[in-house]
Amino acid sequence: MRNLKVMMAYRGTAYHGYQIQNNGITVQEVVQKCVSKVLNEPVTIHGCSRTDTGVHAKQFCFSVKTNSNIRELGFVRGVNGELPKDISILSCEEVPEDFHARFSCKGKEYLYLLHCSESKNPFAIDLACHYRRPFHAELVREASQHFVGEHDFRSFCTNCAENVNTIRHIHSFDVEIHGEEVKMLVKGNGFLYNMVRILVGTLLDVNEGRIPIEQLDEIMAEKNRLLAGRTALPHGLYLNRVFYTDEELFEGRQ
Repeated sequence: MRNLKVMMAYRGTAYHGYQIQNNGITVQEVVQKCVSKVLNEPVTIHGCSRTDTGVHAKQFCFSVKTNSNIRELGFVRGVNGELPKDISILSCEEVPEDFHARFSCKGKEYLYLLHCSESKNPFAIDLACHYRRPFHAELVREASQHFVGEHDFRSFCTNCAENVNTIRHIHSFDVEIHGEEVKMLVKGNGFLYNMVRILVGTLLDVNEGRIPIEQLDEIMAEKNRLLAGRTALPHGLYLNRVFYTDEELFEGRQ
């Protein structure tokens, strides 16, 4: 039995998230069918994360076990030949049997993309969140650093059960400005349901003066979702990178 580690990218607009469900077509459903066809056997793919409806991925890992002796390049070409245009296999490699795309993951980096302009960008529909208000970069950068470090992020997740561990470690939170484009990059050891979208929404509320920056630590300490900001729209969010070694995760840190 071989174990394959596969990287893919996808545009999430047409899908009800990654994980298979009954109420709509998902990335896992589509990819799993194509992989099973190429391997000539029914398989289950195991993803590194559960992205929501409309959320994209620039780098998403899944693992799959197979009896096939297909070569890695043949897998990439074969599966890409079956997939729709909005999903692409980037790489494939054989890994030890105990590798699992989710449980072996050391951390992830998410990207949230804003298009800051009075006028919408017709070339970024469903790929960036259109934001009409003035963007105060230094204020948002300062506010974002309140999330860096190990914290209890219960205030920044949706429907977290009482018995769920909501402590996570955010390694970095960067805000980059490129003309009308704003990139928010957040890297951590793990993320709760809707956590990145709520963090971004809270920063936008700080930007608009709805939440004073000095209240962020208090909101964190209260562990109450009602005190945090909005949930940012899904189509601006990307799973940007996944890390399977500490060297990758901490690359660039001083």
